[in-house]
Amino acid sequence: MMLYNRKGEKTAVMEYNDIYDADRNLTGRTHLRGTSWKRGEYGLVVCVWVHDGHGKLLLTQRAPEKSFPGTWENSGGAAKAGETSRQAIARELFEETGIRVEEDAFELLESGRDHNTHFDYYCICNDTPLEQIVLLPGETVDARWVTFQQVREMIAEKKICGIIARQFRRQEHMLLSRQGIHKEK
Repeated sequence: MMLYNRKGEKTAVMEYNDIYDADRNLTGRTHLRGTSWKRGEYGLVVCVWVHDGHGKLLLTQRAPEKSFPGTWENSGGAAKAGETSRQAIARELFEETGIRVEEDAFELLESGRDHNTHFDYYCICNDTPLEQIVLLPGETVDARWVTFQQVREMIAEKKICGIIARQFRRQEHMLLSRQGIHKEK
C-alpha cells in the first residue's frame, strides 16, 4: 500500500487491522489491509461529522488517487490493529484535517455492521477556520464548511459518493438536533 507522509512524500506501509467477529468481539487475529476479508471476519471503520454548532458541516475532498476521487466526504477510515474506535477517529480526523481532538470529546451517533465491517459514526462540535485546516497529501485536497442544504445539493449533483450520502440521510436529523435546528426545507 502506498501512503503519503505530512510532507507529501510517498511511503510504502503494510497496515494491519484487528479482526472482529459478527458480535464485535476481537478475535486476536489481524488482517493485512488491501487483502480480501474471509467470511465471518469484520474490520472496524469510523466516521465523524464535524459541525460548527451553527448549521455547517466540515467536508473534505478526496485526493485523485483515492477511490471515489474528487468527491466530498466527512472524515473517517479504518481502525488500525490495536486501536480503539475513539483512538481511530481522533487519528483519522487529525490525519485528514490537522484538527486534534481528545478521544472522549467525540459523541457516538450510532453503530452498524455490513458484510465485513463494523461502523461507528461520531459527531463533534469544532469550528476550526478553513485556513487552519491541514490537508494530508494523497488523502485530501480541499476542505469547506457547508450548510445542510448544500450537502443535499452536493448529493443530488453526485459530488458526494453514495456511501456518504446514505450515511448523511440516515444521520441528518441527529446532527441537526445537536445544533438546535429543525430539518431545513
